[in-house]
Amino acid sequence: MSRISETAARSRSSKLLVPFFTVGYPDMKTTVELVRSADDSGVDMIELGMPFSDPLADGPEIQLSSQAALNNGVTLKAILETVRQVRSITDTPLILMGYYNPLLAYGVEKFVRNASKSGADGFIIPDLPVEEGREFKELVESDGMSVLFLVAPTSSTDRIRLIDKNSTDLVYAVTVTGVTGAGRHFDAETDRYLQSLRHQLTKPFVAGFGVSSPDSARRLAQYSDGVVIGSELVRIIKSAASRREAVAGVAGFLSQVRRALS
Repeated sequence: MSRISETAARSRSSKLLVPFFTVGYPDMKTTVELVRSADDSGVDMIELGMPFSDPLADGPEIQLSSQAALNNGVTLKAILETVRQVRSITDTPLILMGYYNPLLAYGVEKFVRNASKSGADGFIIPDLPVEEGREFKELVESDGMSVLFLVAPTSSTDRIRLIDKNSTDLVYAVTVTGVTGAGRHFDAETDRYLQSLRHQLTKPFVAGFGVSSPDSARRLAQYSDGVVIGSELVRIIKSAASRREAVAGVAGFLSQVRRALS
């Protein structure tokens, strides 16, 4: 079993905590330190964001981090090197999240192969529809990795089934009809949506977009197999007075969420 497969297998009994960090924000060295601190905080998987100039699924916080990383000169080659560094310090599953255009420019098959060699475990590509993702899925799975497709509140029953079938080990459930962003208000409609996914999906699923506190994480985890947190971590990093304070702040927040999910 792959690292993601093993993690997904235990998700029914232990809620998954998945932080998101943009590679190169606030800088490359701190990215590695943030991953290390997250790992020590008891996270189950880690999303590494590949910065892109037009991140259509991302709200202002992730856009800010992505632009800052691009200003720092982050490239796909640098991202692969960061994956290698991170893999040397943790066995936690690493999921690369990003957009398809940079992969096309690099060479999709070449990037997938190099990502596998670097120690990545899977991909989330928000702008790759499941209907057009067969070739990418085959490439990823042939290298022993996973692909997670996104399901949204607007997804039809047929499309949910298609996403469930084509996601390797896990499904990513978007909680809102919009972009990422901390501080979303989750209500009874969100609960019903996640409960319906529980009945329709055969694979475990994690919920993301808007988780900003231990309480909101606990609420979504009632009806899902775990949560993804990104924008709130960017906010913590941005508001910190130093890189050291940013790493400590992220670690403290993730530890609180871990306790809430337990």
